[in-house]
Amino acid sequence: MTTPMTDLDALPLFTRLSHTQRAAIAGVSRIENYEPGTRLFEEGGLADQCWVVLTGCVMVDTVVPPRGRITLQSIGPGELVGWSWLVPPYRWHFGATVVSPTRAAVVDTGALRALADEDPALGYQVSLILLDALLNRLQATRIRLLDLYRNPA
Repeated sequence: MTTPMTDLDALPLFTRLSHTQRAAIAGVSRIENYEPGTRLFEEGGLADQCWVVLTGCVMVDTVVPPRGRITLQSIGPGELVGWSWLVPPYRWHFGATVVSPTRAAVVDTGALRALADEDPALGYQVSLILLDALLNRLQATRIRLLDLYRNPA
């Protein structure tokens, strides 16, 4: 069985972090397994953790009236799920569901914010990682919404 440190050390997502910074994040993380259909979070809910997918797939979604819930992006191994925890009021802007057996590092984001406050260099690097995830999510959302409104059926 691997530890959060072993898994985080192996991820390209965290290459810009030092070993010490990865160890700090691993210290506020745990490894969990999820079955398909598990709902990780709902739009508007409290954002108090994030996930780094190690294996499997998670779909990020939103509700588009009158279509209902639509998938915006699939998140796979090595990618981050959840960035709404960084900015108050710490509420999810989307929802997410596990779609295949998934193993993930779950990060306690309240503890991570405290670490970032104590170590501005870590905070800066975490911000860059989240900014990259945010830009990818916005691009995927834009493409998906353009597709939806171009083909309204």
